[in-house]
Amino acid sequence: MNDSHDDHGADMEQTLRPAVRSRTAERVSDDVTVEQPTVLDLQDLAVYYGAFRAVRGVNMAVRQNEITAMIGPSGCGKSTVLRSLNRMNDLIRGARVEGKVMYHGIDLYDPRVDPVEVRRRIGMVFQKPNPFPKSIYDNIIYGPKIAGAPRSSFDELVETSLRKAALWDEVKDRLKESALGMSGGQQQRLCIARAIATNPDVLLMDEPCSALDPIATGYIEDLMHEIKTEYTIVIVTHNMQQAARVSDRTAFFTAELDSNNDRRTGLLVEYDLTDKIFSNPSDERTENYVTGRFG
Repeated sequence: MNDSHDDHGADMEQTLRPAVRSRTAERVSDDVTVEQPTVLDLQDLAVYYGAFRAVRGVNMAVRQNEITAMIGPSGCGKSTVLRSLNRMNDLIRGARVEGKVMYHGIDLYDPRVDPVEVRRRIGMVFQKPNPFPKSIYDNIIYGPKIAGAPRSSFDELVETSLRKAALWDEVKDRLKESALGMSGGQQQRLCIARAIATNPDVLLMDEPCSALDPIATGYIEDLMHEIKTEYTIVIVTHNMQQAARVSDRTAFFTAELDSNNDRRTGLLVEYDLTDKIFSNPSDERTENYVTGRFG
Protein backbone atom coordinates (compact mmCIF):
# COMPACT_ATOMS: atom_id res chain seq x y z
CA MET A 1 0.00 0.00 0.00
CA ASN A 2 2.78 2.41 0.93
CA ASP A 3 4.72 1.54 -2.22
CA SER A 4 1.68 2.39 -4.34
CA HIS A 5 1.23 5.72 -2.58
CA ASP A 6 4.91 6.58 -3.01
CA ASP A 7 4.78 5.69 -6.71
CA HIS A 8 1.71 7.87 -7.16
CA GLY A 9 3.35 10.79 -5.36
CA ALA A 10 6.39 10.46 -7.61
CA ASP A 11 4.16 10.36 -10.68
CA MET A 12 2.39 13.54 -9.62
CA GLU A 13 5.71 15.22 -8.83
CA GLN A 14 6.99 14.32 -12.29
CA THR A 15 3.79 15.54 -13.94
CA LEU A 16 3.70 18.91 -12.21
CA ARG A 17 7.40 19.74 -12.07
CA PRO A 18 7.83 20.94 -15.68
CA ALA A 19 4.82 23.25 -15.45
CA VAL A 20 5.95 24.80 -12.18
CA ARG A 21 9.60 25.11 -13.20
CA SER A 22 8.66 27.01 -16.35
CA ARG A 23 7.13 29.90 -14.44
CA THR A 24 10.35 31.96 -14.39
CA ALA A 25 11.20 31.26 -18.00
CA GLU A 26 7.76 32.36 -19.16
CA ARG A 27 7.70 35.57 -17.15
CA VAL A 28 7.63 38.55 -19.50
CA SER A 29 6.81 41.54 -17.34
CA ASP A 30 5.16 42.59 -14.11
CA ASP A 31 2.86 44.75 -16.23
CA VAL A 32 -0.49 42.98 -16.19
CA THR A 33 -1.31 44.29 -19.67
CA VAL A 34 0.97 41.46 -20.81
CA GLU A 35 -1.10 38.31 -20.40
CA GLN A 36 0.64 36.01 -17.97
CA PRO A 37 0.18 32.24 -18.22
CA THR A 38 -2.79 30.78 -16.39
CA VAL A 39 -1.92 28.92 -13.20
CA LEU A 40 -5.39 28.12 -11.86
CA ASP A 41 -8.42 27.85 -14.13
CA LEU A 42 -11.81 27.57 -12.42
CA GLN A 43 -14.42 26.09 -14.72
CA ASP A 44 -18.06 26.36 -13.65
CA LEU A 45 -17.03 25.67 -10.05
CA ALA A 46 -19.73 24.99 -7.46
CA VAL A 47 -19.15 24.00 -3.84
CA TYR A 48 -21.66 22.14 -1.69
CA TYR A 49 -21.86 21.44 2.03
CA GLY A 50 -24.18 18.47 2.09
CA ALA A 51 -27.25 19.44 0.09
CA PHE A 52 -26.55 23.16 0.48
CA ARG A 53 -24.94 24.84 -2.53
CA ALA A 54 -22.67 27.47 -0.98
CA VAL A 55 -21.39 28.96 -4.24
CA ARG A 56 -22.04 28.35 -7.92
CA GLY A 57 -20.97 29.25 -11.43
CA VAL A 58 -17.40 30.41 -10.79
CA ASN A 59 -15.34 30.81 -13.96
CA MET A 60 -12.03 32.63 -13.63
CA ALA A 61 -8.38 32.28 -14.61
CA VAL A 62 -5.75 33.10 -12.01
CA ARG A 63 -2.59 34.24 -13.73
CA GLN A 64 1.05 33.68 -12.89
CA ASN A 65 2.91 36.24 -10.73
CA GLU A 66 -0.19 38.33 -10.18
CA ILE A 67 -2.22 39.11 -7.06
CA THR A 68 -5.87 38.20 -7.48
CA ALA A 69 -8.30 39.60 -4.92
CA MET A 70 -11.73 38.22 -4.08
CA ILE A 71 -14.17 40.76 -2.63
CA GLY A 72 -17.84 40.78 -1.75
CA PRO A 73 -20.28 40.88 1.18
CA SER A 74 -20.26 38.31 3.98
CA GLY A 75 -21.68 34.95 2.98
CA CYS A 76 -20.94 35.29 -0.73
CA GLY A 77 -18.57 32.31 -0.89
CA LYS A 78 -15.16 34.05 -1.18
CA SER A 79 -13.41 31.92 1.42
CA THR A 80 -15.21 28.79 0.22
CA VAL A 81 -13.82 29.32 -3.27
CA LEU A 82 -10.36 30.09 -1.89
CA ARG A 83 -10.31 26.85 0.12
CA SER A 84 -11.35 24.90 -2.95
CA LEU A 85 -8.13 25.95 -4.70
CA ASN A 86 -5.97 23.69 -2.51
CA ARG A 87 -8.65 21.21 -1.45
CA MET A 88 -8.94 22.49 2.10
CA ASN A 89 -12.68 21.89 1.83
CA ASP A 90 -11.88 18.17 1.70
CA LEU A 91 -11.34 18.40 5.45
CA ILE A 92 -14.98 19.46 6.03
CA ARG A 93 -17.48 16.63 6.34
CA GLY A 94 -20.03 16.68 3.52
CA ALA A 95 -18.15 19.21 1.37
CA ARG A 96 -17.87 18.47 -2.34
CA VAL A 97 -17.21 20.35 -5.56
CA GLU A 98 -18.71 20.33 -9.03
CA GLY A 99 -16.94 21.73 -12.06
CA LYS A 100 -13.16 21.83 -12.28
CA VAL A 101 -10.16 23.49 -10.71
CA MET A 102 -7.33 23.13 -13.21
CA TYR A 103 -3.76 23.73 -12.02
CA HIS A 104 -1.24 24.02 -14.86
CA GLY A 105 -3.74 21.98 -16.89
CA ILE A 106 -4.19 19.24 -14.25
CA ASP A 107 -7.59 18.70 -12.59
CA LEU A 108 -6.90 19.04 -8.86
CA TYR A 109 -9.99 16.97 -8.05
CA ASP A 110 -8.97 14.02 -10.18
CA PRO A 111 -9.08 10.98 -7.84
CA ARG A 112 -5.45 10.21 -8.69
CA VAL A 113 -4.25 13.56 -7.34
CA ASP A 114 -2.83 13.55 -3.81
CA PRO A 115 -4.39 16.43 -1.79
CA VAL A 116 -1.31 16.60 0.46
CA GLU A 117 0.85 17.31 -2.58
CA VAL A 118 -1.69 19.90 -3.73
CA ARG A 119 -1.40 21.74 -0.41
CA ARG A 120 2.38 21.70 -0.59
CA ARG A 121 2.30 23.38 -3.99
CA ILE A 122 -0.58 25.71 -3.11
CA GLY A 123 0.12 27.06 0.37
CA MET A 124 -2.33 28.90 2.60
CA VAL A 125 -2.17 31.72 5.14
CA PHE A 126 -5.21 32.05 7.38
CA GLN A 127 -7.13 35.00 8.74
CA LYS A 128 -5.77 34.68 12.27
CA PRO A 129 -2.03 34.11 12.66
CA ASN A 130 -1.57 30.49 13.74
CA PRO A 131 2.08 29.84 14.60
CA PHE A 132 2.78 26.46 16.13
CA PRO A 133 3.71 26.47 19.85
CA LYS A 134 7.32 25.90 18.85
CA SER A 135 10.37 28.05 18.25
CA ILE A 136 10.53 30.41 15.29
CA TYR A 137 13.11 28.09 13.74
CA ASP A 138 10.99 24.97 14.23
CA ASN A 139 7.94 26.68 12.72
CA ILE A 140 9.83 27.27 9.48
CA ILE A 141 11.31 23.78 9.13
CA TYR A 142 8.09 21.97 10.10
CA GLY A 143 6.82 21.39 6.55
CA PRO A 144 10.18 20.64 4.90
CA LYS A 145 11.07 18.27 7.75
CA ILE A 146 7.87 16.26 7.21
CA ALA A 147 8.59 16.25 3.47
CA GLY A 148 12.00 14.69 4.12
CA ALA A 149 14.27 17.66 3.45
CA PRO A 150 17.85 17.07 4.64
CA ARG A 151 18.68 18.52 8.05
CA SER A 152 21.77 20.16 6.55
CA SER A 153 19.49 22.46 4.52
CA PHE A 154 17.49 23.79 7.47
CA ASP A 155 19.64 26.77 8.47
CA GLU A 156 19.70 28.18 4.94
CA LEU A 157 16.02 27.43 4.46
CA VAL A 158 15.08 29.29 7.64
CA GLU A 159 17.09 32.36 6.70
CA THR A 160 15.86 32.40 3.11
CA SER A 161 12.21 32.02 4.10
CA LEU A 162 12.39 34.69 6.80
CA ARG A 163 14.16 37.09 4.44
CA LYS A 164 11.44 36.61 1.82
CA ALA A 165 8.87 37.38 4.52
CA ALA A 166 10.79 40.53 5.51
CA LEU A 167 11.25 39.14 9.02
CA TRP A 168 14.88 37.97 9.21
CA ASP A 169 16.37 41.18 10.62
CA GLU A 170 13.74 41.30 13.36
CA VAL A 171 14.13 37.72 14.61
CA LYS A 172 17.58 36.45 13.56
CA ASP A 173 18.88 36.69 17.13
CA ARG A 174 15.97 34.81 18.71
CA LEU A 175 15.26 31.94 16.35
CA LYS A 176 15.10 29.46 19.23
CA GLU A 177 12.50 31.53 21.14
CA SER A 178 8.81 30.68 21.02
CA ALA A 179 6.90 32.05 18.05
CA LEU A 180 4.03 32.80 20.43
CA GLY A 181 6.06 35.69 21.87
CA MET A 182 6.00 37.59 18.59
CA SER A 183 3.61 40.44 17.79
CA GLY A 184 0.51 39.72 15.72
CA GLY A 185 2.02 41.21 12.59
CA GLN A 186 5.24 39.28 13.06
CA GLN A 187 3.28 36.07 13.62
CA GLN A 188 1.43 36.57 10.35
CA ARG A 189 4.69 37.16 8.48
CA LEU A 190 6.07 34.04 10.16
CA CYS A 191 3.08 32.09 8.83
CA ILE A 192 3.86 33.44 5.35
CA ALA A 193 7.51 32.40 5.80
CA ARG A 194 6.37 28.95 6.95
CA ALA A 195 4.25 28.60 3.82
CA ILE A 196 7.13 29.80 1.62
CA ALA A 197 9.50 27.23 3.19
CA THR A 198 7.74 24.35 1.42
CA ASN A 199 8.56 26.00 -1.95
CA PRO A 200 4.99 26.49 -3.15
CA ASP A 201 3.91 27.80 -6.52
CA VAL A 202 0.80 29.60 -5.23
CA LEU A 203 -0.02 31.37 -1.95
CA LEU A 204 -3.64 31.65 -0.80
CA MET A 205 -4.39 34.30 1.82
CA ASP A 206 -7.73 34.36 3.63
CA GLU A 207 -8.17 37.90 5.01
CA PRO A 208 -4.57 37.89 6.27
CA CYS A 209 -4.74 41.44 7.65
CA SER A 210 -8.16 41.48 9.32
CA ALA A 211 -6.66 40.87 12.80
CA LEU A 212 -3.78 43.33 12.34
CA ASP A 213 -3.28 47.03 13.01
CA PRO A 214 -2.67 49.46 10.12
CA ILE A 215 1.13 49.37 10.46
CA ALA A 216 1.27 45.57 10.40
CA THR A 217 -1.21 45.58 7.52
CA GLY A 218 1.13 47.85 5.57
CA TYR A 219 3.99 45.41 6.12
CA ILE A 220 1.92 42.52 4.77
CA GLU A 221 0.75 44.51 1.74
CA ASP A 222 4.31 45.59 0.92
CA LEU A 223 5.41 41.98 1.32
CA MET A 224 2.79 40.76 -1.14
CA HIS A 225 4.07 43.18 -3.78
CA GLU A 226 7.65 42.03 -3.21
CA ILE A 227 7.02 38.29 -3.38
CA LYS A 228 4.60 38.21 -6.31
CA THR A 229 7.63 38.08 -8.63
CA GLU A 230 8.14 34.54 -7.30
CA TYR A 231 4.63 33.42 -6.38
CA THR A 232 1.10 33.65 -7.64
CA ILE A 233 -1.10 35.09 -4.87
CA VAL A 234 -4.85 34.86 -4.30
CA ILE A 235 -6.25 36.93 -1.44
CA VAL A 236 -9.72 37.14 0.09
CA THR A 237 -10.30 40.53 1.69
CA HIS A 238 -13.26 42.36 3.18
CA ASN A 239 -11.34 45.60 2.69
CA MET A 240 -12.03 47.06 -0.74
CA GLN A 241 -9.28 49.66 -0.35
CA GLN A 242 -6.82 46.85 0.25
CA ALA A 243 -7.97 45.03 -2.87
CA ALA A 244 -7.54 48.22 -4.88
CA ARG A 245 -4.04 48.78 -3.44
CA VAL A 246 -2.53 45.33 -3.77
CA SER A 247 -4.22 43.35 -6.53
CA ASP A 248 -3.79 43.10 -10.28
CA ARG A 249 -7.19 41.49 -10.83
CA THR A 250 -10.33 41.47 -8.71
CA ALA A 251 -13.24 39.05 -8.53
CA PHE A 252 -16.48 40.42 -7.11
CA PHE A 253 -18.85 37.91 -5.52
CA THR A 254 -22.35 38.41 -4.21
CA ALA A 255 -25.06 36.20 -2.75
CA GLU A 256 -28.53 35.49 -4.06
CA LEU A 257 -31.50 33.86 -2.39
CA ASP A 258 -32.09 30.25 -3.42
CA SER A 259 -35.84 29.91 -3.98
CA ASN A 260 -35.66 26.20 -3.17
CA ASN A 261 -34.48 26.53 0.41
CA ASP A 262 -34.45 30.23 1.36
CA ARG A 263 -30.68 30.16 1.83
CA ARG A 264 -28.17 32.35 0.08
CA THR A 265 -25.82 30.99 -2.55
CA GLY A 266 -22.69 32.85 -3.56
CA LEU A 267 -21.86 33.59 -7.16
CA LEU A 268 -19.16 35.35 -9.13
CA VAL A 269 -20.55 38.55 -10.65
CA GLU A 270 -17.50 40.00 -12.36
CA TYR A 271 -13.79 39.31 -12.73
CA ASP A 272 -11.46 41.77 -14.41
CA LEU A 273 -8.41 43.98 -14.02
CA THR A 274 -8.60 45.73 -10.67
CA ASP A 275 -8.50 49.22 -12.19
CA LYS A 276 -11.53 48.39 -14.31
CA ILE A 277 -13.48 46.80 -11.46
CA PHE A 278 -13.07 49.92 -9.33
CA SER A 279 -13.36 52.59 -12.02
CA ASN A 280 -15.55 51.18 -14.76
CA PRO A 281 -17.19 47.85 -13.83
CA SER A 282 -19.35 46.09 -16.39
CA ASP A 283 -22.07 44.97 -13.98
CA GLU A 284 -24.33 47.32 -12.03
CA ARG A 285 -24.10 45.06 -8.97
CA THR A 286 -20.33 45.52 -8.91
CA GLU A 287 -20.65 49.27 -9.21
CA ASN A 288 -23.18 49.37 -6.37
CA TYR A 289 -20.83 47.44 -4.14
CA VAL A 290 -17.58 49.28 -4.83
CA THR A 291 -19.31 52.66 -4.48
CA GLY A 292 -20.81 51.65 -1.14
CA ARG A 293 -24.46 51.54 -2.19
CA PHE A 294 -24.77 48.10 -0.64
CA GLY A 295 -22.70 45.59 1.29
